[in-house]
Order: sequence, then structure tokens, then C-alpha cells
Amino acid sequence: MAAPKPSVRNPRLLSLAKAVAARRRLSTAGGRLVLTNGVFDLLHPGHTSYLEAARRLAGPKGMLFVALNSDASVRALKGPNRPVLGERDRAYTLAQLRSVDAVVVFRGKRLAREIAALRPDVYCKAGDYTLETLDPSERAALEAAGARIVFMPFLKGFSTTRLIERIRAAGSV
Repeated sequence: MAAPKPSVRNPRLLSLAKAVAARRRLSTAGGRLVLTNGVFDLLHPGHTSYLEAARRLAGPKGMLFVALNSDASVRALKGPNRPVLGERDRAYTLAQLRSVDAVVVFRGKRLAREIAALRPDVYCKAGDYTLETLDPSERAALEAAGARIVFMPFLKGFSTTRLIERIRAAGSV
């Protein structure tokens, strides 16, 4: 059975075209765009602290956009049992955070197309990534856009995979 869809509007969930238009307006106003991406399944303190830190990089006139893996993209990356929550639910939850200015769902396994379209000033990834482990197509798109790449400290002790394991273990007690 499919999970129920949020019954309220999500004005921060943007198509790529609307996100590009918002990006243009931000640039005209002198604001900085910070972009990050991920699955953000079962939002936890590791996610929220990371997003708060990423948002601070945007400064007072800037914005944080989150590129969210679609359900199909998550399955391709993490297997058939993920995501736990569907893309609309994950997008809605992310959009409720004051640190997140916009959410864009992307369908592919990689984000190069969206990076090229949005041309972020700063691109953030969690500290478990390095320049060498970034996807080459994404890295090339970031370099072409002139984006500064920042690896944020990884908040230890928080992991969606571990959280799912704990939930499963609790269910078998």
C-alpha cells in the first residue's frame, strides 16, 4: 500500500525550471546559492545539523536548495527496500525546515544536469565525501559553474541505515 500523500501544498517544492528562475532572481539580488543533494530518508539530527550548517554558507541574502533523489533514483542507489518514505513525503518534510529554501526532486542517479542548470555558488556534501569520491560528471559540472565545493563535518552517531536497523531490531523484540 502506498503511503498517504501530504494533503497540504508544498510551495518550496520546485520544478527545475522554477528553481532556475528563482536562482536568476537570487543572482540579480546579489544573493548566494548553496546547493546540496541527497536521499534524506527518515530525517534525523545528522541531516538537520548538516542542513543548518549548509544554510549558513548562503549568508543572509542567500538561499539553500536541496536536490532530492527521486524514489527511482534511491532504489537504483540503495536497493529495492529504499526509500522508506516517498519523494513527496521527503520533500514535504525537508521544506518544513527553516534552513531549506527550496527542494527540487531529480530523477537521475547523478546531479550533473541540475548543477549545470542551477550554477550554484557553493555545493555542499557531508564529510564522508571527498573530491576524489564525488561523481566525475557532478564534479565537472561544479567546476564549469565555478562553484566552491565544501565538505561539511559529519555528525557521528547518526545514519539512516543504522536507524532502519534499530527500528527492525525493535520490531523483533
